[in-house]
Amino acid sequence: MTPFAIAGIQQYVNPLQSNVDGMIHRLDVCLARFPWTQMVLFSELAPFGPLNKYALPSENEALDKFREAARRNRVWLVPGSMFIKDEDGAIRNTAFVIDPDGEIVASYSKMFPFRPYEQGITAGTDFCVFDVPEVGRFGLSICYDIWFPETTRQLTSMGAEVLLHPVLTGTTDRDAELAIARATAAQFQCYVIDVNGLGAGGVGKSCVVDPSSMVLHQSAGQEDMFPIEVDFDVVRRQRETGLKGLGQVLKSFRDRGNDFPVYDRTSGTDAFLHTLGPLEMPKQGTTRGLRVDVETEAEAPQPEGVYAAQHAEGMTGTR
Repeated sequence: MTPFAIAGIQQYVNPLQSNVDGMIHRLDVCLARFPWTQMVLFSELAPFGPLNKYALPSENEALDKFREAARRNRVWLVPGSMFIKDEDGAIRNTAFVIDPDGEIVASYSKMFPFRPYEQGITAGTDFCVFDVPEVGRFGLSICYDIWFPETTRQLTSMGAEVLLHPVLTGTTDRDAELAIARATAAQFQCYVIDVNGLGAGGVGKSCVVDPSSMVLHQSAGQEDMFPIEVDFDVVRRQRETGLKGLGQVLKSFRDRGNDFPVYDRTSGTDAFLHTLGPLEMPKQGTTRGLRVDVETEAEAPQPEGVYAAQHAEGMTGTR
């Protein structure tokens, strides 16, 4: 048995002020209550919320505080993600991995910003896996990334055995996302640690799923800290012999008899996708995608509700 204790922390996220000190307080409480915890994961954009006007440089005081907290508690720490602005002005949704010595050992920028809602955010291009010595290999993705199985396919092909997945989902499709988390665990024979926030950070319902798609824990809609001991030998056994002795999906993909031309952008096999129109915000009364007799549809006024207000403030509907 190769056990490793990972705690998710689901907490309220304030969009207009720093949440960093509150996160560190909860980290300290978690380690005081559950001193056997070895890694802690927070939700997407937990430190400063979903307003990209609070983007920071890659070296900043918040990261220094998180590094000190990880060192003090002797714990691996992924403090959600934050908007990071580079020297050219590009803003990326970036998560950092901090080891028990307080060193940043990896970082990852979200590959699939939640378009068309998450505007002004540059997509990342590099995958992220890292090793905990003598334990196993972890992969990192952020929220909407999991809707694209190619991201987890690449991480598990690089050896990831646990998928760390910070989330900011405050919308009505959270239940669909929970189903995707379970499907991802089964498809790629890995643990999925899916941590959502509250308030401006989401609707909660964080979950931990094992490689057979069994839900080991699911939070409700209040603050929660949930340490779960995962077993890397379960992952390795299942990848060798199959889910419950049945489907050996990673090996079946490895030994596939064909490749997929849809991934060749010049093949033309994705022609249907180009008929779907631009990736843009739906408007009131839109008939896009419906078979209607009119050639064009009238332009409806832009919404004046929550997303309009968010965009006026630079808030992104993150996922």
